[in-house]
Amino acid sequence: MGSNAPSKSTADLLLDENRRLKRAVEELSVLNDLAAAIGGSLDSREIIKTIIHRSLKALHAEQGVITLLDVTADSGLKTLVRTVDGSSAQYHLQQQLAGWMQLHKQPLRIVDPAHDERFRGVQWEESIRSVICVPIMIKSSLRGVLTIYNRKDEPAFTDDDQRLLTIIASQSAQVLENARLYEGERLLLRMNEELRLAAEIQRNLLPSEPPSVDGYSISGISAPAQVVGGDYFDFFPLGAGQVGLCLGDVSGKGLPASLLMASVQATLRGQALFDAAPGRCLQRSNHLLHRSTASDKFVTLFFAVLDFHEHHLSFSNAGHERPFLISSGGTIRRLGTGGVVLSILEEYAYEDERVMLSAGDTLVVYSDGITEASNSRGEMFGEERLGELLIRNHALSAPDLQKSILEEVHAYSETELQGDDRTLLIVRRC
Repeated sequence: MGSNAPSKSTADLLLDENRRLKRAVEELSVLNDLAAAIGGSLDSREIIKTIIHRSLKALHAEQGVITLLDVTADSGLKTLVRTVDGSSAQYHLQQQLAGWMQLHKQPLRIVDPAHDERFRGVQWEESIRSVICVPIMIKSSLRGVLTIYNRKDEPAFTDDDQRLLTIIASQSAQVLENARLYEGERLLLRMNEELRLAAEIQRNLLPSEPPSVDGYSISGISAPAQVVGGDYFDFFPLGAGQVGLCLGDVSGKGLPASLLMASVQATLRGQALFDAAPGRCLQRSNHLLHRSTASDKFVTLFFAVLDFHEHHLSFSNAGHERPFLISSGGTIRRLGTGGVVLSILEEYAYEDERVMLSAGDTLVVYSDGITEASNSRGEMFGEERLGELLIRNHALSAPDLQKSILEEVHAYSETELQGDDRTLLIVRRC
């Protein structure tokens, strides 16, 4: 004769129902309190701290950690906040757990870590008794992982604990995402403002107008490819009927290049006032730049001193594109005397040279953004095309020749984005 398992009495059923209702009320209170605590915040770290503290309290757990996915880079998951209740050791298994979560994107409860078949080969710390790991999702995309270790008053976490932690992560996900987007927007605005200020500073460093020299037509311009650029040109008086002329191109683009450009300008001006001889000036400038510049940065530079009383040009070229010197008859000479780019070698003796300027002679110094401008077929404008343009237009004044060069380069590459700064410095003896 078979026997039936004893059924629960009405009192037992009522007691179970009371426990269930009590837990439901407690969970609802936890979720309401959490929503109130994080709902008005846009500080992601404060939100994360609150989520972990409330989770530890609700689940009577020893330690919690949130690991977020950096959606702006390929750096994977990174731990942002870890909270430990008491003096427990800080566990460092979040990478294994995060890897599992990236693959499965569903809650994970481990009640016997050492014998869990899903994590064979993982060396669990002996003090880890139980783990719950839940995904922080936005739509179907994993944004992070919330992990809780060791329930204090029981051997392991329960299904109810996993369900509550899953709800907490789900409820918190959008708040965290809003905070991340807000912080990203503020960072972008701050970066844009910094770039605007950098561009303004850079514009102020460049000459606002060329020097007025009797018998000469002089012009210069720099059109950066980005908000700020790495090219620069300069004119500065040296006294005794002389003016310094230079055009440089620092490695890189954007803000770092513009900062190095400002350093180059200050260094060169200071050294030129001390001794304007181009070779010696570049030698001293190179020594200073080498000591203050990162090893992967360098500068190409053409520096010249125009004596407008004696009508000669002394120059030295530190690895820059060789300028064109076009005679009144339309013949071309390239000015390459000098040496290597600046800041690569600590000590280097730069050569210099002097050329006479006759009436109608024109000096054109340019950056590689001019000759390397490309059309839709990937063909560069090139030095040969630039030389032909200069021969055709060598009788123009410096401003008109500058305009002609920029217009032709723009027409050549009109359908393509400007890939590099375009800078010109032109001196014509009338």
